Amino acid sequence: MSSTVRGARARARIEVTAAILEEARRQLASEGATKLSLRAVARELGMVSSALYRYFPSRDDLLTALIIDAYDSLGECAEAAHSAVADAAPVERWVTVGEAVRGWALAHSQEYALIYGTPVPGYSAPRTTVPAAARVGLLLVGIVRDAHQGQRLDVPPLTDELVPEAVRMGIDLAHDLPPGAVTALVAAWAQLYGLVGFELFGQFNRVVEEREPFFRYAVTRLAHGVGLR
Repeated sequence: MSSTVRGARARARIEVTAAILEEARRQLASEGATKLSLRAVARELGMVSSALYRYFPSRDDLLTALIIDAYDSLGECAEAAHSAVADAAPVERWVTVGEAVRGWALAHSQEYALIYGTPVPGYSAPRTTVPAAARVGLLLVGIVRDAHQGQRLDVPPLTDELVPEAVRMGIDLAHDLPPGAVTALVAAWAQLYGLVGFELFGQFNRVVEEREPFFRYAVTRLAHGVGLR
């Protein structure tokens, strides 16, 4: 087989895969993740199911591809925003990443719900999703690490009962940071997505009206809680 033919087949496969994922996203928005169906996707694309199975052998494989794409899209958005302020003070960098996460979530609500909403029954994400899922977290770790190395980090104190868990998390996530900083970082990471989820899923209705300044205030408080100054 000539390289020209192989190249044409590879391009065709990329195009068909992109079309499958686009239709799956459309169904995700209209039906939700629990009703995602390979047969329905194939029908809308004018494909027979057996042909689609050559690209995604099961619904879980399709879900995994959608999840990785969503995490990567979010990560790219946060990384691009951070690169524009990479030389700024740690708090500004932290807030910028948080605002990028919020902006992406508001623009991609169904994809955000897929990765941070209610788990899909019967689906368990494989480890292949971890590198994409870690992109925003690694950005935040990098900001705290730079602050620590530049002596601009006030390490939060730990209770005695939390020290063993803090040490374990430090070894697993950021061995070069003090355990107190890692623990505060994990808590702030969870709270960041909690803030975004509350806004996106309606929990702030009739509670917070000026969402953007409130978010900026809250995410700045998270930065201070981690010890950034």
